[in-house]
Amino acid sequence: MENPTSNRIRIIDALRGFALAGVCLVHMNEQYIASAPSESLMEVTNSVFDQILGGIIGFFIIGKFFALFSILFGLSFFIQMNSADKRNEDFGLRFLWRAFLLFIIGYVHQLFYKGDILTIYALLAPFLIPFYRLSNKWVLLVSGLFLISIPRFISYAFLGNESAFGLSPVMDGNSVTNLNYITTLKEGSITEVFSVNGSQGMLQKMDFQIGLFARFYLTFGYFLIGLWLGKIGLFHNVKEKIPLVKKWLKRGLIGFVIALVLTAGIFALSPQPVDFNSWLHVLGINAYDWSNIALTAIILSGFILLYQKKRGYRFFSFFESYGRMALTNYVLQSIVGTFLLFGWGLGLLGKLQTRYLIIIAFALIALQAITSKLWLQRFKYGPFEWLWRSATKGKIQTFKK
Repeated sequence: MENPTSNRIRIIDALRGFALAGVCLVHMNEQYIASAPSESLMEVTNSVFDQILGGIIGFFIIGKFFALFSILFGLSFFIQMNSADKRNEDFGLRFLWRAFLLFIIGYVHQLFYKGDILTIYALLAPFLIPFYRLSNKWVLLVSGLFLISIPRFISYAFLGNESAFGLSPVMDGNSVTNLNYITTLKEGSITEVFSVNGSQGMLQKMDFQIGLFARFYLTFGYFLIGLWLGKIGLFHNVKEKIPLVKKWLKRGLIGFVIALVLTAGIFALSPQPVDFNSWLHVLGINAYDWSNIALTAIILSGFILLYQKKRGYRFFSFFESYGRMALTNYVLQSIVGTFLLFGWGLGLLGKLQTRYLIIIAFALIALQAITSKLWLQRFKYGPFEWLWRSATKGKIQTFKK
C-alpha cells in the first residue's frame, strides 16, 4: 500500500468514484426524469422481478450515495481551505468564485437533466466558509440540526405539501404539469428539453429541495459532516482511526434498525393513503431520512474498513480514476443517459425494463472508469476539472502530463 499521504488521496478518490457509481445507478433507474413517474411510464417495469430490483435500489442506494457525494464535497472544502492556510493564504474569496463557476457548470448540466445537484452545491457552498473556523463541537451540533430536519418542519408549517412556486406537488406523477413534462422528454427536441429544464425544471427542483423532502437542508448537513471528518483528520492516517470507524459502524447499525422501526410505526399510524398532508406523514418521512443517514454511515464505515483489506482495496481501487474525474463523469453520464432515453436521442424513455436500465448503468460506469484511467495516464485532470481549475485560478493550467 501507499504512504499515508498517497493513501489518503487515493481512498478519497475511490470513495468519490464509488459514490458517483451509486448516483449513476439511481439516475438511470429513474430514467433521468427527476420527477415522480406517471402510471403509463411505469407499465413496462411492473413485473415482479423489476419491482424487486427497483426496491433494492431504493432501499440501499437512493438517498445514500448522494449523501456520500455531499460529504465528500464538505471534505474537499476543508482540504482546500486547510492547504491554503498552510500557505498563509486566504482561500475564502477564491472558494466563492469557484462556487460561482460550479453554478454555471451545473446550470448547463441542468439543461440536460433537471435533477442536477451541482447548482445546489454551488448555492450552499458559501455558507460553509464561516464553519471552517468553528470548533468541531459546533460543526457537529449545527449539522445535527440540519440532519434531523428542523428546517423541514418550519417549511411544512408554512407551505404544507404545496409548491413554493405554484406548481403541482412534486410527487404527483399524474399531474398535468408532470405529464406535459414527460411528453416533452419523450417527444420534444433538444431545445424544447433545454427550455423546460432551464426554467420550470429548475423551479420543480427547488420545490423538492426546500419543501417537504428537504434535500437542500440535508445536503448542507452532509457538507458539515464532511468538514468535520476533515477537521478530525479521518483520512490523514486511516489506520489510527479504525477503532473509531468500527464504533461508527456499530452505532450506524443500531440507528438504522431503530429508524426503520420508527418509520414503519409512524406510517402505520398515519392517515391512508399517504399523501403527505398530515404531520404524521412528515414525521414518517423524517424517520425514513434518519434510516438513510444511518445507512450512509454504515456504507462509509464499511468502505473504509474494506479498503484496508487486500481484496477490498483491489475492488475499490477500480473507482479511483473514476472519482478523480467525478465532475466530468457526472456531467457526461447525464448526457449519455438522456441521449439514450429522451426523444432528442434514441427515445427509449418508458420502453426499458429495470433490469436493462441497471445493465446500461453498470456498462456506463465500467466504460467511464476504464476511460478515466486511460485519460489520466496522459492528462493531469479530466476536461471539466481542468476548465474549472483554470477558471478558478484565472490562468490556463498545464493539461498534459
